[in-house]
Amino acid sequence: MKFKLLSEFKEFALKGNMIDIAIGVIIGTAFNKVVDVLVKEIFLPPLSYLTDGINWENKRYVLREAVTINGVAKPEEIAIGYGKLMESTVDFLIIGFTVFLVVKFMNSMRKKAQDPKDVTVETPKDIELLNKIADLLEQQVQLAAQNQSTTQE
Repeated sequence: MKFKLLSEFKEFALKGNMIDIAIGVIIGTAFNKVVDVLVKEIFLPPLSYLTDGINWENKRYVLREAVTINGVAKPEEIAIGYGKLMESTVDFLIIGFTVFLVVKFMNSMRKKAQDPKDVTVETPKDIELLNKIADLLEQQVQLAAQNQSTTQE
């Protein structure tokens, strides 16, 4: 029982899909850091400049101010941090648009690779083989139609 479970896990973990997912997660994590810097260091400073120096990351709507008694805030401030929401929204839009462009590029490359008439991209062997099989089947259908028409005459 233990060995069967271990062998099933090994098969699952070493499948190509699992490795592809792991690579995607690693690249996605690194990409998230790039987008975070892009938003904080590239997009928000001009926005801050246009809005007279407002730091959007720290923008919030205060519901209740903190009261300081002997240097200690009692009760603590309660605020809605909408600046971080704006920052996260910009992050999301950049990531979403980038993923859209990558998927669009990959789909166009896949279409080119699967088009047997496109000579600029080498057709994968499996697609080439399927096209040959389809051509042979079409020839057989034509021969069968010719044989049937000659036997009916």
